[in-house]
Amino acid sequence: LLSKSLHNLRFTKKANKTTMGVTRQVITEGDGLSFPQKGDMLTMHYVGILDNDEESDSTTKKEFDSSIRRGKPFEFVIGIGQVIQGWDEGILQMSLGETCTLRLSSDCGYGEQGAPPAIPPNANLQFQVTLLAIRNKKCANYDDLAAAGGGSSWSSYCHIL
Repeated sequence: LLSKSLHNLRFTKKANKTTMGVTRQVITEGDGLSFPQKGDMLTMHYVGILDNDEESDSTTKKEFDSSIRRGKPFEFVIGIGQVIQGWDEGILQMSLGETCTLRLSSDCGYGEQGAPPAIPPNANLQFQVTLLAIRNKKCANYDDLAAAGGGSSWSSYCHIL
């Protein structure tokens, strides 16, 4: 219980900078009880956009990838380097069912090399992510969120939630 209370003090609805250039802003609270651990298989939906212009409205930024657009949640093991460093750190702070925006400095994304052609060198990235499942435990509205997609973009994904 104390651990959960400390977690809630550190990560509120305000944007919080973590130690590696990752800023996390909660959009929809999760269950507050179930948190991923290193080595857990996670199921997520996400939309990724280039975030090099901090002043631009997120709806005008360039989307480079989306599990929503593909119509299939993304599955991976957290904390073992299967995803970019910023995800390994930021997603470990999420609780089951949570939706948040992760803003990553380029060193926590694809760095100097980028991921051509979609992501240029030294690009800052922004992701809206929803933690749908940890191992076999699904969030309360898993069926609705996992089925979201069919060509949705960043702005329409925000409206789904």
